This record gives sequence, C-alpha cells and structure tokens, in this order.
Amino acid sequence: MEREGNGWKPTRVKMDLTGEENAAVSLLSGSCPIPIFDHKQIVLGHGSGGKLTADLIEKIFLPAFRNPTLDRLDDQAVVTIAGARLAFTTDSFVVTPIFFPGGDIGRLAIHGTVNDLAMSGARPLYLSAAFILEEGLAVDDLRRVVQSMRAAAAEAGVQLVTGDTKVVNRGKGDQIFITTTGIGVIEHDISISADRARPGDKIILSGYIGDHGMTIMSQREGLEFESSIESDCAPLNGLVTAMLATASSANDFIHTLRDPTRGGVATTLNEIAKHANVGMVLDERAIPVRESVKGACEVLGLDPLYVANEGKLLAMVVPEMADAVLEQMRRHRLGQDAAIIGEVVEAHRGMVLMKTEIGGTRVLDVMFGEQLPRIC
Repeated sequence: MEREGNGWKPTRVKMDLTGEENAAVSLLSGSCPIPIFDHKQIVLGHGSGGKLTADLIEKIFLPAFRNPTLDRLDDQAVVTIAGARLAFTTDSFVVTPIFFPGGDIGRLAIHGTVNDLAMSGARPLYLSAAFILEEGLAVDDLRRVVQSMRAAAAEAGVQLVTGDTKVVNRGKGDQIFITTTGIGVIEHDISISADRARPGDKIILSGYIGDHGMTIMSQREGLEFESSIESDCAPLNGLVTAMLATASSANDFIHTLRDPTRGGVATTLNEIAKHANVGMVLDERAIPVRESVKGACEVLGLDPLYVANEGKLLAMVVPEMADAVLEQMRRHRLGQDAAIIGEVVEAHRGMVLMKTEIGGTRVLDVMFGEQLPRIC
C-alpha cells in the first residue's frame, strides 16, 4: 500500500509464492478496507506491541532520538565501552492484578528485564528499579512485591543496585507501577539481533505459549477453567547460556533470540521478518499450546499465538545446528518442551505464514489493537 493524502491506495507487489501461500496472501487484497489509524490521543492499543505501537515508535520516538544503536529496534541496546560489549535495557510494568498464579508484578519486573538482556546473549549483572506508588496501596502488599523481587533477582543471579520511589494521589495510578533498567556483559563473539535472521534458519520455540496472558485474563475476569493456568514468568538467561554452549567454539549459529511478550509469538515473528527482510513459514501442529490455554482462548475468542508469554523464547538457528541446539534446550528445565516450529524463507519477505492443522495456509499478521490490555 502507498500513502495518499489521509488514506491508502493499493499498489502491485510481486512475490514468489506457491499454491496455498499465494491463496493465503490473496486474502489481504480482498474487499475489506484497511483501517486508518491517525489518532490524536493515546489509546490502549498503542501499548499492545502491535501496529499501533510500531506506528508510535516510527512517528514519535525514532525521529526524535534516531541513532544506529536505537535503529536496530532490539529489546536491548548493545554498546561497546572500553573494549567490553555491554547490553542495556529498560522496561515498565503495569500489570493488573498485581498478584496472580505463578507470579506478581515484582517477579515480572525482574525477570522481564533479565530476559531482554539475555536475548542479546548477555550475562545480566545489575538492575535498577523505580516505583510509582498510588496513595492507599497497602504496605503489606508493597512488602510482598519487594520480597518477590528479591527472590527473583537471586534466582536470576543479578543484583538490584539502585532505584527511586514516587507516590501519586489516590486514583491517579493503579496501586503500583515499576520501571526497571538492566545492564549485562556479552562474553562471546556471536552477534544476535532481530535483523540477522536468514533464509534457511530453523525457528525454535522454547515451550508452551499463552500461559501468562491467559492467567492474567482469568484472574481479572474471575474466570474458572477445568485445569488451572499459571503464568510462565521465569528468567531465561540460564537457558540462553545453555544454548550458546552447544558449540565448543564461538561459531555464528544463533542469529536471533527474542522473548515473545506483548503481542505473543505471531507479533514477535512479524517484527523479526520485517527487520531482517525475510519470510517465515510455521507449522501449526508443531506449536505447543496447553489444552487449558487453548480451551480458554476458544471460549474468549482469542488466539494463543497473540497472547503474551513471560518465560519463553524464540530462536533463529542455522539448520545444521538446529537439532543440537534443540537437544541442549530440552536438557534445561525451561526448555523441556522446546520444538522446531518453522523455517525462515526467502519468499513473501516481511510476512509470516502458517500451515494449519487442516492443511491450509494462514497469514499471521500483526494486530492493530490490544487483545489483552495491561498484562505486563
């Protein structure tokens, strides 16, 4: 599509597609108009991790702060200082409710920041934390969150070394917001980034998807299902270390690592496909989804591929090393259910297609709005 005034006009795009892939892509050129999102105010969808988030970044933040490090648009910045390669990241957490099965906002803040550092292959070292507290928050709840953060930091092997606290008037916040910043060191020669995915790479997923998002949804809405659902919140730096140890020497065998949080697996893979200018084909039958999560999504009309995760990663691995990396992952407690779910391809660059269980092909696009707001 090309921009024309305040709307869009269609253009011809030539892509080398086959049979079912061409049929799937043709759905995008149907009679349904593409929505115009020219918002004058911030909406919840701007925090979804989908198209509105990308629009906000591209139109507001990148023009103001553009530089080669930021332009990579990874979940962390990798910089070299005095000969050392360092990873640096920051994140904010606004989850509702603040306590949920499998975790809480404190555990989420520590592990979320650790995981963003780990996705560059870094060894996380130090964190900071800034707390925005709403007047009326129970001191016992704050103490519980802080103790959870302490335990999460010990589990991940990091130290919280500085921080800040602010209090806002009652009704001007939502109990507690936490912003964390982390720094880690990269101790190998491998360069891992979203723009390094290459055709032929195998796509590896570390385990079951959708657990975190559906846990938050069920708690928020007071929903009960036959099987209990718990958040998968966990530190992934140990799993990444195990993956990097697959080869006896620092070979270039892992091109990309990402944890599929906001927007889930589908959104994360679309971001990678766009940054690396590659296509992707997934096998729906290979994607691990718990029956409890699948059932909950069916009841609520949601797609687990777009539901947030807080303890899973995606890896783009060269084909000759994929089985060895997968075996190494399955030896780790956080990778026991890892699976190869697809492949990076040259065709339909910037797009993600999925072979469905019934034999068709489906386009996995990026969502415009928010499927589940306030989940991380």
